[in-house]
Amino acid sequence: MRVLAVETSCDETAAAVVDDGRRVASSVVSSQVDLHARFGGVVPELASRAHVELIVPIVTEALELAGLDQRGRPVLPAADGPGAPIDAVAATVGPGLVGSLLVGVSLSKALAMAWDVPFVGVNHLEGHLYASFLEEPALELPVVVLLVSGGHTLLVEVTAPGAYQVLGGTKDDAAGEAFDKVARYLGLGYPGGPAIDRVAGDGDPELVRFPRAPMEGTYDFSFSGLKTAVVNYVDRNPEIRTEDVAASFQEAVVDVLVEKTFKAAVSLGVRGVCLAGGVAANSRLRERACAAGAGLGLPVHLPSRAMCTDNAAMIGAAGYFALARDGASGWGAGAEPGLGFGA
Repeated sequence: MRVLAVETSCDETAAAVVDDGRRVASSVVSSQVDLHARFGGVVPELASRAHVELIVPIVTEALELAGLDQRGRPVLPAADGPGAPIDAVAATVGPGLVGSLLVGVSLSKALAMAWDVPFVGVNHLEGHLYASFLEEPALELPVVVLLVSGGHTLLVEVTAPGAYQVLGGTKDDAAGEAFDKVARYLGLGYPGGPAIDRVAGDGDPELVRFPRAPMEGTYDFSFSGLKTAVVNYVDRNPEIRTEDVAASFQEAVVDVLVEKTFKAAVSLGVRGVCLAGGVAANSRLRERACAAGAGLGLPVHLPSRAMCTDNAAMIGAAGYFALARDGASGWGAGAEPGLGFGA
């Protein structure tokens, strides 16, 4: 089954064609980082307007790269037989910015109606769980997935496509949000995650022992206190190098993420650990996760950095399995900006 997928939950306009939930035929992403950088964060109105301008060209490019015309049909027969047309259209329905979501949902439902194929609404967070599966189709389940992004920090056990157990989540600031806020305070710009990752490479991660919130007895996370501790420390020690602050802050975040993830993996006896979400591109997190996995003899699956950020390929994979599991979404399905992700 061939799925056209659209992702417009925040500030990336993306479209992809995914075959059978496992193979990416095309994936196109247009980032709005430069548009929002001067504001230090995403401006919802600007984001939705940019999606309106970009969505049709991005979808057209994704179709063309997959050898399809604007009706979702093959331009030329494939080498091994007739090419496959689009069988379904999937789009992120939430969580996210309501204006941005509406752009992708509206276009996707219009295409599904015009092509007479099912429309599938996809939870953005569920999409992230499939990033590693797209690049490692033979990945063995069950796994524990650490999903870390600007808006969410979740620890999820995946036992089968569509079968999830949320083990823990953030109680205040998500990891990516903490990165952005600390980077802004240190004058490193937006987005904060890549900026801190870059600067921290020249710093001493052991210079300052910032607090780690243990959240004892749970797999939950808390980073708000850490952010405040960084601000207070720099206020009291203005002479400290920014590189050392960034490295020490980053190490505190990574410590908690890695410790909780592998504690859960060992406790549940899973076959591997996957990283997902924008913060999964962080160099130190990837390094520490691989080291922890090696020490336990547990495979660690790292999606490419392109698959860490928001993209439509992961939505296409999630859409394929959602369609097989639950059938098509109703035509009344709309944007759900506060959509949660439960067990």
